[in-house]
Amino acid sequence: MAKALSVDLRERVVAAVAAGASCRAAAARFGVSASSAIRWCALARDAGSVAPGPLGGDRRSSRIEAHAALILGFLDQKPDITLAEIRAELANAGVAAGIGTIWRFFDRHRITRKKRPRTPPSGTARTS
Repeated sequence: MAKALSVDLRERVVAAVAAGASCRAAAARFGVSASSAIRWCALARDAGSVAPGPLGGDRRSSRIEAHAALILGFLDQKPDITLAEIRAELANAGVAAGIGTIWRFFDRHRITRKKRPRTPPSGTARTS
């Protein structure tokens, strides 16, 4: 995974631009891309700091987690409900969610949703 460049380098690029160099010239001088220098200068101007934001992580699960009680309620009402049925019930409640989103919700909560038919008993051998 990519790693953010140091704050020291970012500050030196922004200081060079503040001293009169263009963003492209400062980027060439410090060996970074011109777009990075432009973004860092805008970040310093808007936020007052060139510190990088957080990298990676989950940014969207909170949307479905907000409806956890509703989803778990569907599961209490009908224990063998399918993911597609849960998706339809959520849509009726005004919540748009995909099958994968619902599956990941159950995975985070350690709830298994295995849906397969029972194997018929063998006519010739004993099954345990």
